[in-house]
Parts: sequence; structure tokens; C-alpha cells
Amino acid sequence: MIPGPVILYAVFAILYVVFLVWYGGKGKPLTQAEVDAFMAGIKRAAGVDPNSAENHNLKELRELAKSDDGGEYYMLNLQKFRKKALYKNGGEHKGGDALAADKRYNRTVIPLLIKHGGLPFFSTKVMGRFIHPEGSEDWDHVAMVRYRSRRDNLKMVVDLARKRGDKDKWAALEKTQVFPLKPLVSLITVRMTIGLILFFIATLLHLALSGLKVY
Repeated sequence: MIPGPVILYAVFAILYVVFLVWYGGKGKPLTQAEVDAFMAGIKRAAGVDPNSAENHNLKELRELAKSDDGGEYYMLNLQKFRKKALYKNGGEHKGGDALAADKRYNRTVIPLLIKHGGLPFFSTKVMGRFIHPEGSEDWDHVAMVRYRSRRDNLKMVVDLARKRGDKDKWAALEKTQVFPLKPLVSLITVRMTIGLILFFIATLLHLALSGLKVY
């Protein structure tokens, strides 16, 4: 008969393996055919003719996809909010609070992000200025998002386009800059953190069950 503690730790080890598979981070680079198919899919999902010219944002997304190495990466977002949300064609939230519009966008995008193996890494309000040369941009908010791969990022964008989910984002933002980042050094990785958390929970359960003499 297999001892109870062995079964307990085996279950948590399986949970960790499932997490690692979902979290990913290493895959095959996108092919040119895949990039073209994704871009056409984004246009169709947004209700745009797939053969029409691409706007500036789509062109930059295509360039990002073309440099794919199949691995995980991060997006650093610098954001400046409007005083009032501005929707192109009016709508129920016309003239509303920009931060409320941003919250609506987050409620839409975060589930899609997690669905495709991404995570909001951090989100913070700008407190002030330190090194800020004259003429430099001013920002209200900084966020970093981790993507499992460019392929997963494009899948998420297709889903977002189907939901017309970016309307709240652009209504909220006066301006933004986004930088793709490649992780080089990380002293505490998400993989290690999740592994330690699962091990800690398994150990607590083991101690509790031992005290109750369950096994």
C-alpha cells in the first residue's frame, strides 16, 4: 500500500506539472504563413476586410510577430489617461471617467490573457519624477504583462477583437507606449514561486493530516 504522504505530495507534483505545461514559455517560432493568417483573423474578428491596409498598431504587431523566437516575453506599458473617456462613436459611456473605462477593459482582457497563458506581472501608479529631462513624456501608470509566446499573444488579440474589447482601452488612454522585453535574469521566477507555494501547502496538509492521524 502506498503511504498517504507519498500520495499527497504526488498529487501536488502533478498539479505543478499541469501549471508548467499551461505556463509554457518555450515553443516554435511563428512562420510567415501563421503571421499572415493571424493578421487576417484579427481583421475579420474586428469586422474589417482582411485584404484592407493595416493601421499603425497592426503593422507594429506584425513586426513583433516576425521577430518571434517561440519563447516567453514581457510587455512594458506606459500609460497616460484622459481626463474623460473618449469613445469614437459615442455610446453609453461617452464622457465618463477614464479610469472606469480602463477597469472595464481590464475586466475583459485579463480573463483572455490568463486563458492564453499570460499574466499581469505588475501594475503601479506613477508617484512622481526622478530623472526627467525637459520635454520627456509624462505617464500616470506603468504595467508589465507576461506572454507565453507571440503566438499566444496573437490568439488573445483575435479573441479581444471578437469582443470589441479594446474600445474601452483607447477611450481611456490619452497616449501610451509599449515595449516588448526579453527576460535575461530573474532572481525569483514565477515557476519557482508557484513550486514553493504548492510545496508549502502540501507540507501544511501533511502536518495537519498527521496530527489528525488520517494516515
